[in-house]
Amino acid sequence: MQKIFFIVLAVIAYSASAQLTVTPGSQLNFSGNAQLVLLNTDLINNGNLNTGTGKVTFLGNVSSDISGSQTTQFYALEINKGAASSVVLQRPVNVSQQINFLAGNLDLNGFNLDLGNTGSLNGEQETSHVIGASGGTISFNTLLNAPSSANPGNLGILITSSQNLGNTIIRRGHQSQASLNGSGSSVLRYYDITPAVNSSLNATLRFNYLTAELNGLDENALIQWEKQTAPNWVALGYDGRNTSTNYVEENGISTFGRFTLSTVNNALPVKFISFNTQCNGSAVLLTWKTAEEQNSSYYLVQRSADGVDWIAEGNVQAAGNANTENDYSYIDNAPVANSYYRIAEYDLDGKSQFTKALLTSCSSREVFRLWPNPVTDVLYINMTVNTSSPAIIKLYDGKGALIKQQSESLLRGNNLLNVNVKGLASGVYFATITYNNGQLYTQKVMKE
Repeated sequence: MQKIFFIVLAVIAYSASAQLTVTPGSQLNFSGNAQLVLLNTDLINNGNLNTGTGKVTFLGNVSSDISGSQTTQFYALEINKGAASSVVLQRPVNVSQQINFLAGNLDLNGFNLDLGNTGSLNGEQETSHVIGASGGTISFNTLLNAPSSANPGNLGILITSSQNLGNTIIRRGHQSQASLNGSGSSVLRYYDITPAVNSSLNATLRFNYLTAELNGLDENALIQWEKQTAPNWVALGYDGRNTSTNYVEENGISTFGRFTLSTVNNALPVKFISFNTQCNGSAVLLTWKTAEEQNSSYYLVQRSADGVDWIAEGNVQAAGNANTENDYSYIDNAPVANSYYRIAEYDLDGKSQFTKALLTSCSSREVFRLWPNPVTDVLYINMTVNTSSPAIIKLYDGKGALIKQQSESLLRGNNLLNVNVKGLASGVYFATITYNNGQLYTQKVMKE
């Protein structure tokens, strides 16, 4: 195959909602410290993009995507979008030098960004920073020997310890965390710290955050929480706290795990791991699993004909307080065809929460249902399958370029999957799901 080479000295894209595509078999090479400026333009890398020691700047007041079939390696990346706009990842990205924030956000959108051992974040501020409500992490890999206020990758966690930690991986995410004690949430930031040596550390951690990440919590009551072994969180408290410079500091930490900030007694009383329905002869078997429970009273099995109005089918006693996983089941011996099911959890204080709703039809035929179509933010996929298997969801644009991919695990019976498409441009897409050793469903999707 003939390869096409482009030498980039400086490129400025002026078209609104345009796309710069590196096609399969072609190469886009930067010369020296060249700068590529993308004004309201998506970057689609289906070939070989080599930015050398140059910089890619995303400019404009419309959100832009980074996508394509190939992983994009940036040397320097600059975010200079409008206040309500973001650069949205549609696949994993690597940055070896620096991500510079001037305006607008960088949305991980469920994908990971790797800074290696040389990259860093620069200039994060209240109006321009990393977000990631749909998941994804930023990672940095470094050697920490007796670190003193080390801030690897400028990720915002300062580490001090007299121990030689050895090779250490730090990952930062931006989803609210839930733990064992209380009713529910954390700041929109957490850190996973994984050192080679992880005992008797006597470490100090200073956890920095943004006011924009408070997630409705009282800033004056924030303390550090650590999860060393799932699903248990431990409240560490704090030895230093500053609401002006936005940090919470804790001394005497012996081992590292996952850290976040929350208030005392603030976590979900029950954390659902899974909920599944499957046909069992003429009955419907419902199974669900919890990771942890605090003051749970009972579970109410509910059924609906339309997913709006619900009736109670039966109840199951809850574990009350548990630090380990618990499995539950219920059999509906008189099911109604094409019904929705969900589980309602009630705690001792009368509070309640619900699982997702699953549409169940007892037949041997496998079902693939996708909605809403057209879609705005979240695409739901209802899969009823006869065999448990891994699955891969892929989303292609109208030109056939792979825009988004995610892995799932299908359970025998009914499964509800979701794909975040909020950051995608309006237009025609094709959703495919591959499962059970090559079985494939495809459907056209309109994005508004």
